[in-house]
Amino acid sequence: MKPHPITEAPQDAAARKAVRPVICYPVESLPRPDLAAYRAVREDLELVERVVVPPREAACFNAPAGHFFRILSVEGPQVGDLNLFNADDLDERLYTGKTRALNGTHVGLGDQLFSTFPAMRPIATITHDTLDWYGFDDFGGAVHDVIGTRCDPYTHNLLSHGGQYHHCCHSNLTRAFARQTGKPLDEASRYIHDVVNVFMCTGFTRDTGQYFMKASPVRPGDYLEFFAEIDLLGCLSVCPGGDCSAEHSSDTAACHPLVVEIYKPARLPEGWARPPLNGYDGTHGV
Repeated sequence: MKPHPITEAPQDAAARKAVRPVICYPVESLPRPDLAAYRAVREDLELVERVVVPPREAACFNAPAGHFFRILSVEGPQVGDLNLFNADDLDERLYTGKTRALNGTHVGLGDQLFSTFPAMRPIATITHDTLDWYGFDDFGGAVHDVIGTRCDPYTHNLLSHGGQYHHCCHSNLTRAFARQTGKPLDEASRYIHDVVNVFMCTGFTRDTGQYFMKASPVRPGDYLEFFAEIDLLGCLSVCPGGDCSAEHSSDTAACHPLVVEIYKPARLPEGWARPPLNGYDGTHGV
């Protein structure tokens, strides 16, 4: 949060502030998915698995390359925290910082989620979003952010002066990932990473630049759909804040389950191939 300034503004302050911004990563040079090819195979899908994630808990799922997976609202407004891993190499996982830099603060139809170095490649493509009508509201809020890190017991402990809360999304994801992989909790916890905040409505306040949340516009029947570019292990937490209209670590907020559905298309998108590992040679100038 920016403090009240104690430094007197220089004479050219207005001119300095008026300098026009430059986009860091021009999307014109970024290879884009052929969204029409993905959407052309959505009409003939076979449901192969359905995973129900209970309130204030998390669950893992597998989405093989070439499959679609959907996160669905089924009972009431609810947000979820999504982690994604390369199912064959858990060290390659979702990199929200680079995904944000390449797509923006919130992701939606046609955006791709990128993985960590050194693989750094698209691992999932968003192929449908029933909330794409929301856009940005008058407060600067939008849905499906890659800003927030996930609610966690460490920040809760800090802000509550010593409180111990175990159903934060970080802990939910840790328990589910440990069950799935057989890793001990302390090791599993280190694999949990910054998330896609599915259905969560967030932004930054214009006066202080603080991260805010507001009631999610999601309703039963809404879903966010992805295409798995590689074999994925997903882990989804049902946030203890419910629709995040008040707080995001709570035993009293109304919470509802979320559902993950995995679909196999009758055919693969025309021209599709699994993304290769990043082409950087790794020598770092040596």
